[in-house]
Amino acid sequence: MTKPLNHFLDIADHSAAHLRAIVDRARKIKAARAGRPRGWRDPGEPLKGRILAMVFERPSTRTRVSFEVAMKQLGGEAVIITANDTQIGRGETIADTARVLSRYVDAIMIRAAKHSNLMELAQHATVPVINGLTDRTHPCQVLADVLTLEEHKGPLAQQTVAWLGDGNNVAASWVHAVGRLGGRMQLGCPAELSPDPAVMDWARAEKAEVMLTTSPEAAVANASCVITDTWVSMHDTDGARRHNLLKPYQVNAALMNKAAPGAVFMHCLPAHRNEEVTDEVMDGPQSLIFDEAENRLHIQKSILLSCLE
Repeated sequence: MTKPLNHFLDIADHSAAHLRAIVDRARKIKAARAGRPRGWRDPGEPLKGRILAMVFERPSTRTRVSFEVAMKQLGGEAVIITANDTQIGRGETIADTARVLSRYVDAIMIRAAKHSNLMELAQHATVPVINGLTDRTHPCQVLADVLTLEEHKGPLAQQTVAWLGDGNNVAASWVHAVGRLGGRMQLGCPAELSPDPAVMDWARAEKAEVMLTTSPEAAVANASCVITDTWVSMHDTDGARRHNLLKPYQVNAALMNKAAPGAVFMHCLPAHRNEEVTDEVMDGPQSLIFDEAENRLHIQKSILLSCLE
């Protein structure tokens, strides 16, 4: 029997023990790198000789740089492929692309325009595939968020996390994280932009402590962490409508004051300042946005090692 591939497609696919091991290892990786120069490499070079293909159907800053730097610091190499670089846009199937790339590289990370593209790639690849983002989920980002939150507030299982705005791909992965690792999730979304019903059905089936409300104030009540995201994502075409629906969900100082004392703020970036969140919050003492961005590097390393070792 062929051994199953160590894909990392969604948080919901993995056990709590496996996810905890990834987060805890990332914390150790971060500690080992502390104070080192930017070009530092892990002296053991555990991924020496390994090559990661990074496929970008969507633009990226943090995903692209963090994965490439992660591979280099672990001793490996990364090959960057954009939509314009491949034959997919000229008619080649994703399945054929998966088969070809699997002959060249040791793993594939894809930032996909559609979740179905990720799943087709994973189905036909013979090397591990990592979800760098799809329109449905963003698991690497949310594990970095979990690492950040736990650094500042303690175990996720003891936290109440508030989500404000569109019930999008990041919100879905947060629901998965709470369902697997514990804690409470309070989603404040306009009814028209609620999370995918399948995500909420999953949460109920897993008996996850997840609440959905249309009230921003109810969402942040007793929350130790408040999170938001952009109102208009790359795949959205109804920007004006979204702005009108989401204005009441702006994270500002007044709303942060309704959360628990000492609550922190997170945003996966890029942010549209003074739209979904004010400068006062983004640049204030409660903001963890740049710790969160840095932690993408450490989580990416841990995910790569879990897939390739």
